[in-house]
Amino acid sequence: MTKKTRAPERLRSFRELRHWMERKNLPPSSPEPEVATPCDKSAVDPEAERQLFRKAMDGVVPLRLSSRTRHTPTPAPLEPPRVQGSDREAIERLHRLVDTGEGFNVADTPEYREGVGKNIPPTITRHLHKGQFSIQDHIDLHGLSAVQGEEALQAFFRDTVTAGKRAVLIIHGRGLSSPDKPVLKAMVHRWLEAGPWRHWVMAYSSARACDGGAGATVVLLRERPLTRRYRKRKHPGKTGRF
Repeated sequence: MTKKTRAPERLRSFRELRHWMERKNLPPSSPEPEVATPCDKSAVDPEAERQLFRKAMDGVVPLRLSSRTRHTPTPAPLEPPRVQGSDREAIERLHRLVDTGEGFNVADTPEYREGVGKNIPPTITRHLHKGQFSIQDHIDLHGLSAVQGEEALQAFFRDTVTAGKRAVLIIHGRGLSSPDKPVLKAMVHRWLEAGPWRHWVMAYSSARACDGGAGATVVLLRERPLTRRYRKRKHPGKTGRF
């Protein structure tokens, strides 16, 4: 008959475990962990560290970069497209126009106006617009209504003719603030062609940019008014006269 082995004791609480360990006189399962002492950095010798590193790296050869591992060079910046011939000249003229105003001609704009009287060559307006006649007097109509402007022009022409002046400047503005058309500008040109002093007007044109451009009109006056007998003479083939 075999002898039955004794079943191990079962512990049901930590109190029983303590009592069992005291009875058996067993040592603890693991010793208490030792507390690590802090590292003393002052004990490290920098020269010894360098020698240790050189010894460890002795015989190491740098790797050579293959064609696959080489860095791709940074592409050069793109050059601006080359301009040739007339395009380069046009761009240069545009730069001069923006920077200094060189090349701007009021006569090339839609706002330019001119007129020439009877028996006067039409080329006179070109000379008048280029400033080849010295301005002897001027009047500024800014802020006036059409009626007030016409009255001011009447008095201005009376004084101008009496003083024997030939080239005058009328400043009327471009009329950009007008809701429809430039009022004063249209009134001045209509008055020069059909007003009571039209017989004294030899020619007129929009002023140069430095004199007001399309916002002013240069007027060239005659030495004496055109007589009725001379006005009746016909001049075929000539247009744009008043």
